[in-house]
Amino acid sequence: MGKEIEKIAISRGHEIVIKKNEESASVDLTKADVAIDFSIPSSAYQNIIDCFNHQIPVISGTTGWLDKYQDAVSVCKAKKGAFIYASNFSVGVNLFFELNQKLAEVMHKIDGYNISMEEIHHTNKLDAPSGTAITLAEGIIEYTEMENWELDTKSTDKTIPITAKRIPNVPGTHSVFYDSEVDRIEIKHTAHNRKGFALGAVVAAEWIIGKQGVYSMKDVLNLT
Repeated sequence: MGKEIEKIAISRGHEIVIKKNEESASVDLTKADVAIDFSIPSSAYQNIIDCFNHQIPVISGTTGWLDKYQDAVSVCKAKKGAFIYASNFSVGVNLFFELNQKLAEVMHKIDGYNISMEEIHHTNKLDAPSGTAITLAEGIIEYTEMENWELDTKSTDKTIPITAKRIPNVPGTHSVFYDSEVDRIEIKHTAHNRKGFALGAVVAAEWIIGKQGVYSMKDVLNLT
């Protein structure tokens, strides 16, 4: 993702002033106008806080650290910073989130359908289910009687089962199923590569400059 973000940022006229990895020594964050964090769960929170402490807006696409999300939001507000976290920055996926919520709202009125989900990612993805799958499940829960989601379980009246598969060279595929005795309704998003994720992150970074507060991709894409 870092390489894809760098390519797209440069193609849009931006300069990469810092590239940080686990082995990096301390870096001079004051050179940056905005930071894009696609790191790993164990590093993301501290990366984000370091940026807030230096008044650097943050775009975060790292999943698996969200137990500390509210802490990050609190620090952002205290430092009068700017922050966007998204489980997925792809424009197509964010439109898919909206479609998922609309379908859930409609299906909530119809009896006889069981809800389930499947996500497929490359074998290097560390967390399961994906942050995107969790966002989709939360979108369904908001508009239905479902109360939670569980990984690799059977469907119940209140629980959405999510199946997570790890297959080499799969950027990301997410499906939502509504099954009845007579038919299946399915919506699906398939990423062909990682460029869509990287482009969305760069667009978000461009958008957040000069702003203060905590935002989402709905704000960036004017979907609110």
